[in-house]
Amino acid sequence: MSVKWLEASVETDNETSEAVLEVFSRYASRRVIIEAGPGGWNTGQVIVRAYLRADEQLGDRKRCVEESFWHLRQIGPVSELSFHPVAEADWTKVRRKRLKVLRVGCVVIRPPWLEHTPVSGEIVVQLDCKASFGAGLHPTTQMCLLALEKLVHPEVQMLDLGTGTGILAIAAAKQRAGRVLAMDKDSTAIAMARENVARNGVRNKVSLACGTLADVSESYDLVVVNILTKAIVKMAQQGLAERVRPGGRLIASGILADQEPEVAAALEQASFDLVERRQMGDWVCLIAKRRDLPDR
Repeated sequence: MSVKWLEASVETDNETSEAVLEVFSRYASRRVIIEAGPGGWNTGQVIVRAYLRADEQLGDRKRCVEESFWHLRQIGPVSELSFHPVAEADWTKVRRKRLKVLRVGCVVIRPPWLEHTPVSGEIVVQLDCKASFGAGLHPTTQMCLLALEKLVHPEVQMLDLGTGTGILAIAAAKQRAGRVLAMDKDSTAIAMARENVARNGVRNKVSLACGTLADVSESYDLVVVNILTKAIVKMAQQGLAERVRPGGRLIASGILADQEPEVAAALEQASFDLVERRQMGDWVCLIAKRRDLPDR
């Protein structure tokens, strides 16, 4: 067996999973999977797996991961790391076994290797991905899809910050959004999103760019930020409201329930009014309307 990856996995709770994802993302880029524990998402227990490339830097990356998780266990309930070598073919099998046809509101997420016969009113998104954030499996992504179903209308101009697989941008385009800019700071994510955009035939509506909020120059009717609490708060402090047109909407997700007050306060300070709240298990999605900004 030709080993291409080293799977590193831990079990933790929803609150600590944010820190676990942040650590793993330093060393595994987008090959990170978050799964519900044996009792489902609502139990609060999750399993996080990362796939480290088996190259000449693997030993150094493995030591860095072990050191980071030693420190993390001092402040949160994180199990001991488990390591398992995985061949490229096995990684593909794991990914394909995990992904199923999934319906979220009017959107049906279909992996390219599975068949689905759409019924009237369904919007089918073909999605191939290498991470479960953005695969439609996680509550944060599902809440964003449900919010888009309500907020997307013909010709709406949308910005998707931290697009990942491109799922939200593609779903919006297929719901007749006028123009969508999908951005991510990870070039690997942009390459994956570009494949998915082409696969779904929405290249005429979805533009992709590698970058962050600082690289956005225009404002939009609808902005989606489905990432982590710290990043949302930071964006709010760095001018997120200026990228949303007056009266426009912001969808902010990836927020744990006990972190909601921090995010709500940051958005309020940044000239947003909260208009709707959604919750699945321990995860919260906030929808806000931008107030008029004072003249400078």
